[in-house]
Amino acid sequence: MEKRKHMTLKFYQNLGKLFYAIAAIDNKVEAVEFVKLKELVKKQWLKLDSIEDAFGTDASYQIEIVFDWLNAQENLNAKACFDDFIAYKNKQKHLFTDAVKHLILKTARAIAASFSGINKSELIFLANLEMELKNT
Repeated sequence: MEKRKHMTLKFYQNLGKLFYAIAAIDNKVEAVEFVKLKELVKKQWLKLDSIEDAFGTDASYQIEIVFDWLNAQENLNAKACFDDFIAYKNKQKHLFTDAVKHLILKTARAIAASFSGINKSELIFLANLEMELKNT
């Protein structure tokens, strides 16, 4: 019998850091990137599981909350956000199933492409992300 993977608030918060990093990698977060993230959270991430935060809200919304908070702080250190995500991933490898990794890459690519297509810094970021996820 397959063991059920239980996502946590920290899982979604770290995804928020990752998706913020892809938006901030070119030193400017565009509004359309946040709009695309919110669209994907509603269409894709809410279906992943049914855990809720302390307020009874689907935990997937933590992705948006962290992204928005980092953006409001104007914390454009994309590398630090990416490194935080990778450290979390390495400690919680059991959460990163093939389906989750696919959804992460799909979301990251959509955010990168949402404003004027994928630029060089985003392309490099996506390649690094894909390599890191293959190591899980």
